[in-house]
Amino acid sequence: MALLCAACITSLEAKTLVAYFSSTGTTKAVAERLAKRQNARLWEIEPAQPYTAADLDWRNDKSRSSVEMNDPEERPTIKQCTDVTPYDTIYVGFPIWWGICPRIINSWLDNNLPQLEDKTLIPFATSGSSGIEKAEAYLKKTYPTLNWQKGMLLNQWK
Repeated sequence: MALLCAACITSLEAKTLVAYFSSTGTTKAVAERLAKRQNARLWEIEPAQPYTAADLDWRNDKSRSSVEMNDPEERPTIKQCTDVTPYDTIYVGFPIWWGICPRIINSWLDNNLPQLEDKTLIPFATSGSSGIEKAEAYLKKTYPTLNWQKGMLLNQWK
């Protein structure tokens, strides 16, 4: 039986990150369970200016979330960046807004290009009524050079 040195064992282990945005705590709870299950580092994508309940009122065309989602070029400022270079696999989590990911996910992805180009990216989402398919298609179209894998809708995931 061959023995592996500590350096060899480390190099065989996949380094995984669960990066997520959560506006109400639902996606955060799912991300925490996913990170624990995958033995991954957890990173919250936080807006520099936190969202209020009024900001999240999707029925108000002038609410912050409505204004952001109606402008494909909008990129909300992130509170703090993370270094993605140590990771091989990155789960990217978000609530579904207007059928796709919130624009802050674009901010995070844009801030981490081109370091993400050699990573495996797996989107996961929470939603009250939408599937993840439209969000997956949007991410693949918007970031075609990234290695996107099949996404997961994890509403009631345990």
